Amino acid sequence: MENLGFHKQKLYSLIAAGVGLIALFLPWATVSFGGYGGGSVNGLHGEGLITLLGVVAVGVACFMGDKAKMFDDMYKKVALGGFGGIILGAVIAFLNVSGKGRGVVKPGFGIYIAILVGVAGLLFLLGVIKVPDNKPKA
Repeated sequence: MENLGFHKQKLYSLIAAGVGLIALFLPWATVSFGGYGGGSVNGLHGEGLITLLGVVAVGVACFMGDKAKMFDDMYKKVALGGFGGIILGAVIAFLNVSGKGRGVVKPGFGIYIAILVGVAGLLFLLGVIKVPDNKPKA
């Protein structure tokens, strides 16, 4: 990690934002008509755009300032807001999809991944989730 020039906190936040971006391309709603076919919709529309803005905010916060140091106070708040935006967009989309279709329209696994990424990112930046050091102790 030292070769990349990123501090561990910024690197893991950037990785989480990348996973959140991938989750936007996965199915956020699946439609099934019994044995007559169906389809799916990704998260790059509607409420998913809130999640996309959250991913962009985390990415911007990771590249601003000194990349070799931890987040300073302002960029940490931007990253926390970005992870909050990821959660907000996914939860709104989940509630929207769950309220439609009476079993015909169901939430896809992309929503669940986006919610998990947002929660994990928030907990990591708040210090609840700690990543152990890879250095052996003498």
